[in-house]
Amino acid sequence: MTTPRIDTQGAPVIEELTEELREWQRALRAQFPIITAHPELAYLDSAATAQKPQAVLDTVHTYLTTTNANAGRGTYTWANRTTSLVEQARDRIRRFLNDPDPTRSAVHFTSGTTEGLRTIARDWLPGLLADGDEIVVPVADHEANIAPWLEAQRQLARQGVHIRVRPMPYQQASGDYDHTALTELAGPRTRFVAASHIHHVYGGNMNIHRIRRAVGPHAVICLDAAQSIGHLPVSVADLDVDFVVFSGHKAMALPGTGAVWARQSRGPEFTPGGWSGSPNTVGIASLATALDWLDTAGSDRIGQWTVALAARLTDGLRRLDAYEILGCQSSLAADASAQRRQGIVTFRHHAIDSGDLGFVLFSHGFMVRSDQHCQGSAGERTGSVRVSLHVYNTADEIDRLLAVLATLG
Repeated sequence: MTTPRIDTQGAPVIEELTEELREWQRALRAQFPIITAHPELAYLDSAATAQKPQAVLDTVHTYLTTTNANAGRGTYTWANRTTSLVEQARDRIRRFLNDPDPTRSAVHFTSGTTEGLRTIARDWLPGLLADGDEIVVPVADHEANIAPWLEAQRQLARQGVHIRVRPMPYQQASGDYDHTALTELAGPRTRFVAASHIHHVYGGNMNIHRIRRAVGPHAVICLDAAQSIGHLPVSVADLDVDFVVFSGHKAMALPGTGAVWARQSRGPEFTPGGWSGSPNTVGIASLATALDWLDTAGSDRIGQWTVALAARLTDGLRRLDAYEILGCQSSLAADASAQRRQGIVTFRHHAIDSGDLGFVLFSHGFMVRSDQHCQGSAGERTGSVRVSLHVYNTADEIDRLLAVLATLG
């Protein structure tokens, strides 16, 4: 397949891109039973949870009807198969993340991103920090990437270890991290930095490679990849981070599963504390198949498709005076040279409450999220409507959404 043309700043040439990928996308869309069963509806809430392709549904059915057993608890055939499945899934995650040194890294299964981040904060971070150390927290990102680190600060204080939480600096105009200010903020006591790969409200790629340059070679970087895994390529060989945490349900697997990948090269070895209990074996099986499906579909092409649809939406919205689009204003036009939104577009109507707008849109067949999106204390305080896209969405859905939004101006 010919690679779609990209301009020198990385913004896709929208019409050419959508045409070139249209047949590929149509074939993939047909693999989602819930989507094809409801052609009158447009599911535009994939940042909350992604729909599941038939391959994942088949894996769940096959596992539960042929192999269902606990892992690491028995020696009979079904138990052995399940134990092997779980270990193979760890290796599958390493391969999906392009792990350059899989013999040293660790993969721990969780119920999702929130539990994964809390596990790091509760069981690992205290062993890294000493009295007077500093950590950097992204206070305008998702609450799941804020609360665990503040809990760790309180936990350490009860033990007589007092650390300083430094808010991650942001660029007000774009919503991106302010990497220049971060360079000035970071010092020899900066031991840990929490960051998001893709912002869950503004849709921006947060340029994680610049964080390493800003904080130096020794600080640990923990990456919330909930909005990037399954939406674009994620390579830990290229990203010099120490943890990658994500949710399976946002990567087309079942709810209730996720993973922590740990590089194991900075700080103490990552070993979750306490008795782990029974793993979510069917969820893990679904996750391995979802990663297979995403690799076959091509995460790079999925990213190109969703970026193109988001650009189509921002280009249309900017022409409607009744709406305010959140995030970088330089990237709204289809021919803009600024970095594009990664499949997430969030906006407000100047006169209609976001909750009411969400109900209106659903009455026309559009399923969107309309609230404050779990953003931290330094984020947006007024509700908004978020459209989040995946490979099963189409340009026609975007055009129909814009047509309805235009009638509300």
